[in-house]
Amino acid sequence: MTLLITIGDFSRMTHLSVKALRHYHDVGLLEPADVDPSSGYRLYDAAQVPVAQVIRRFRDLGMPVDEVRTMLEAPDLQTRNKVIISHLERMETQLAATRATVTSLKAMLEDPGEVRPVEYRAVVGMEALAITSTVELEDFIPWWGQAFSELRRALGPSGLTRSGPDGALYPSEFFELERGDVTAFIPVTGRGEGPVDGPGVEVIDVPGAELAVMVHQGPFDDLDHAYGSLGVVVAERGIGVNGPIREHYLVGPFETNDENAFRTEVCWPIFQTVGS
Repeated sequence: MTLLITIGDFSRMTHLSVKALRHYHDVGLLEPADVDPSSGYRLYDAAQVPVAQVIRRFRDLGMPVDEVRTMLEAPDLQTRNKVIISHLERMETQLAATRATVTSLKAMLEDPGEVRPVEYRAVVGMEALAITSTVELEDFIPWWGQAFSELRRALGPSGLTRSGPDGALYPSEFFELERGDVTAFIPVTGRGEGPVDGPGVEVIDVPGAELAVMVHQGPFDDLDHAYGSLGVVVAERGIGVNGPIREHYLVGPFETNDENAFRTEVCWPIFQTVGS
């Protein structure tokens, strides 16, 4: 004989609120065993208790409802485990990002007044193998990695010779509107005889500029420290001009897996070269 349980008792048994149970019914994740046609009261089968407890645990881990449904409806163990492993890997990535943020905040609190040297540099125009795309801020990290991977693949067959570190140009709109035309580039020399091949890859002229330059040592997540310090120096001297900010990746993820060893030049456009 089936034992039917009221939604209130089922809530106490599973630690799922009545509101949550009603929502899971509405979205088809956990449907009651029966609904009284006259009162609309939801009644649950005792056999649904462990299912509900599993749902609660995975929802507590932040698994989206659609993924929980996919896991519960999986036709075999392999399919179910694939959903679970995918979510756990996503959680590990989020945990790593949280740890990095905590480390960064601790460093700021321990040494909030760090003074970084600024170099004033005039750079000439140069040829570069480049990819320019309209990039949303939330999509930037995967775009960045894909763009430079593609540029590296295109460099060899092109017959061009690298003449400097990887770089990128960031317009003001990218920071202000979280969307803009970003250019990833590799400086090159020589018009090679080979084809310039690859999605969006082209040879461009990067214009010359006068720049205030600060070197950031460490993860890309902490680049805002250098941006803040450099921006203050430029603002204090009143020498900033409109134009894209440049980043030069002296040591990056293509050279080392140690983020603490990354070295990035942040280059702010200015209207005159001044002595350091």
